[in-house]
Amino acid sequence: MDKLENVISDLKRASLYETEPMYVTDQNRFINSAVSGFYPGDGDLQFARRLLAAVQKIEKHFGRDRSRERRWGERYLDIDILLFGNLTVKEADLEIPHPRLKERRFALEPLLELLPEAKEPGTGRFYKNYLRVLPDHSRVVRFA
Repeated sequence: MDKLENVISDLKRASLYETEPMYVTDQNRFINSAVSGFYPGDGDLQFARRLLAAVQKIEKHFGRDRSRERRWGERYLDIDILLFGNLTVKEADLEIPHPRLKERRFALEPLLELLPEAKEPGTGRFYKNYLRVLPDHSRVVRFA
Protein backbone atom coordinates (compact mmCIF):
# COMPACT_ATOMS: atom_id res chain seq x y z
CA MET A 1 0.00 0.00 0.00
CA ASP A 2 2.93 2.32 0.62
CA LYS A 3 4.01 1.82 -3.00
CA LEU A 4 0.49 2.64 -4.18
CA GLU A 5 0.73 6.00 -2.40
CA ASN A 6 3.36 6.92 -4.99
CA VAL A 7 0.84 6.21 -7.76
CA ILE A 8 -2.57 7.19 -6.35
CA SER A 9 -3.10 10.51 -4.58
CA ASP A 10 -5.26 10.95 -1.49
CA LEU A 11 -5.02 7.20 -0.90
CA LYS A 12 -7.47 5.77 1.61
CA ARG A 13 -7.03 2.25 2.94
CA ALA A 14 -9.64 -0.23 4.05
CA SER A 15 -9.01 -2.58 6.93
CA LEU A 16 -7.19 -5.84 6.38
CA TYR A 17 -9.42 -8.90 6.08
CA GLU A 18 -8.51 -12.56 6.47
CA THR A 19 -10.45 -14.52 3.87
CA GLU A 20 -10.91 -18.09 2.79
CA PRO A 21 -9.59 -18.99 -0.65
CA MET A 22 -12.16 -19.13 -3.41
CA TYR A 23 -12.15 -21.45 -6.43
CA VAL A 24 -8.91 -23.26 -5.37
CA THR A 25 -9.42 -24.20 -1.73
CA ASP A 26 -6.28 -26.29 -1.04
CA GLN A 27 -4.24 -23.29 0.02
CA ASN A 28 -3.80 -20.93 2.96
CA ARG A 29 -6.13 -18.07 3.72
CA PHE A 30 -5.58 -14.72 2.07
CA ILE A 31 -5.23 -11.21 3.41
CA ASN A 32 -7.36 -8.76 1.41
CA SER A 33 -8.00 -5.06 1.50
CA ALA A 34 -8.94 -2.21 -0.79
CA VAL A 35 -7.76 1.31 -1.48
CA SER A 36 -9.37 4.30 -3.08
CA GLY A 37 -8.02 7.62 -4.19
CA PHE A 38 -7.44 9.83 -7.18
CA TYR A 39 -5.54 8.97 -10.32
CA PRO A 40 -5.14 11.32 -13.30
CA GLY A 41 -7.66 10.76 -16.05
CA ASP A 42 -10.19 9.03 -13.82
CA GLY A 43 -12.59 7.27 -16.16
CA ASP A 44 -10.29 7.38 -19.23
CA LEU A 45 -9.06 4.11 -20.78
CA GLN A 46 -5.57 5.47 -21.55
CA PHE A 47 -5.08 6.33 -17.88
CA ALA A 48 -6.59 3.03 -16.70
CA ARG A 49 -3.93 1.26 -18.78
CA ARG A 50 -1.24 3.39 -17.14
CA LEU A 51 -2.58 2.42 -13.72
CA LEU A 52 -2.57 -1.24 -14.73
CA ALA A 53 1.08 -0.96 -15.77
CA ALA A 54 1.92 0.76 -12.48
CA VAL A 55 0.27 -1.89 -10.30
CA GLN A 56 1.85 -4.71 -12.29
CA LYS A 57 5.24 -3.05 -11.75
CA ILE A 58 4.56 -3.00 -7.99
CA GLU A 59 3.58 -6.69 -8.06
CA LYS A 60 6.79 -7.53 -9.90
CA HIS A 61 8.85 -5.44 -7.44
CA PHE A 62 7.56 -7.71 -4.67
CA GLY A 63 8.40 -10.88 -6.60
CA ARG A 64 5.26 -11.77 -8.46
CA ASP A 65 5.89 -13.98 -11.49
CA ARG A 66 2.58 -14.78 -13.17
CA SER A 67 4.22 -17.44 -15.35
CA ARG A 68 4.90 -19.58 -12.25
CA GLU A 69 1.42 -19.32 -10.69
CA ARG A 70 -1.61 -21.51 -10.92
CA ARG A 71 -4.80 -19.63 -11.63
CA TRP A 72 -6.47 -18.46 -8.41
CA GLY A 73 -3.64 -20.10 -6.47
CA GLU A 74 -1.09 -18.86 -4.00
CA ARG A 75 0.65 -15.59 -4.73
CA TYR A 76 2.49 -13.09 -2.65
CA LEU A 77 0.70 -10.07 -4.02
CA ASP A 78 -2.23 -9.46 -6.34
CA ILE A 79 -3.45 -5.95 -7.08
CA ASP A 80 -6.72 -5.71 -8.97
CA ILE A 81 -8.39 -2.63 -10.39
CA LEU A 82 -11.97 -3.05 -9.23
CA LEU A 83 -13.30 0.31 -10.44
CA PHE A 84 -11.91 3.29 -12.32
CA GLY A 85 -14.43 6.09 -12.06
CA ASN A 86 -17.41 5.21 -14.24
CA LEU A 87 -15.27 3.55 -16.90
CA THR A 88 -16.28 0.20 -18.31
CA VAL A 89 -13.69 -1.84 -20.24
CA LYS A 90 -13.83 -5.38 -21.57
CA GLU A 91 -10.51 -6.26 -23.20
CA ALA A 92 -8.31 -9.35 -23.00
CA ASP A 93 -5.91 -7.89 -20.44
CA LEU A 94 -8.16 -5.40 -18.65
CA GLU A 95 -11.77 -5.54 -17.49
CA ILE A 96 -13.34 -2.75 -15.45
CA PRO A 97 -15.31 -3.13 -13.31
CA HIS A 98 -13.49 -6.27 -12.25
CA PRO A 99 -15.46 -9.10 -13.90
CA ARG A 100 -15.89 -11.16 -10.72
CA LEU A 101 -16.34 -8.33 -8.23
CA LYS A 102 -20.05 -9.03 -7.71
CA GLU A 103 -19.38 -12.66 -6.71
CA ARG A 104 -16.52 -12.02 -4.27
CA ARG A 105 -17.33 -11.21 -0.67
CA PHE A 106 -13.59 -10.79 -0.01
CA ALA A 107 -13.50 -7.90 -2.50
CA LEU A 108 -16.89 -6.32 -1.84
CA GLU A 109 -16.52 -5.97 1.94
CA PRO A 110 -13.29 -3.92 1.86
CA LEU A 111 -14.53 -1.91 -1.13
CA LEU A 112 -17.77 -1.03 0.65
CA GLU A 113 -15.89 -0.10 3.82
CA LEU A 114 -14.29 2.70 1.79
CA LEU A 115 -17.10 3.46 -0.64
CA PRO A 116 -20.41 2.36 0.94
CA GLU A 117 -22.44 3.98 -1.85
CA ALA A 118 -20.36 2.59 -4.73
CA LYS A 119 -22.40 1.86 -7.84
CA GLU A 120 -21.74 -0.45 -10.74
CA PRO A 121 -20.78 1.56 -13.83
CA GLY A 122 -23.27 1.07 -16.61
CA THR A 123 -26.15 -0.18 -14.45
CA GLY A 124 -26.00 2.21 -11.51
CA ARG A 125 -26.79 -0.65 -9.13
CA PHE A 126 -25.37 -0.35 -5.64
CA TYR A 127 -22.67 -2.89 -4.80
CA LYS A 128 -24.08 -3.13 -1.26
CA ASN A 129 -27.20 -4.71 -2.80
CA TYR A 130 -25.06 -7.32 -4.56
CA LEU A 131 -23.39 -8.10 -1.23
CA ARG A 132 -26.76 -8.62 0.49
CA VAL A 133 -27.80 -11.37 -1.93
CA LEU A 134 -24.37 -12.88 -2.53
CA PRO A 135 -24.44 -16.70 -2.44
CA ASP A 136 -20.79 -16.68 -1.33
CA HIS A 137 -20.91 -17.15 2.45
CA SER A 138 -17.17 -17.56 2.88
CA ARG A 139 -15.52 -16.32 6.04
CA VAL A 140 -14.29 -12.73 5.77
CA VAL A 141 -12.91 -11.48 9.08
CA ARG A 142 -11.75 -7.91 9.62
CA PHE A 143 -8.56 -7.55 11.65
CA ALA A 144 -8.98 -5.36 14.73
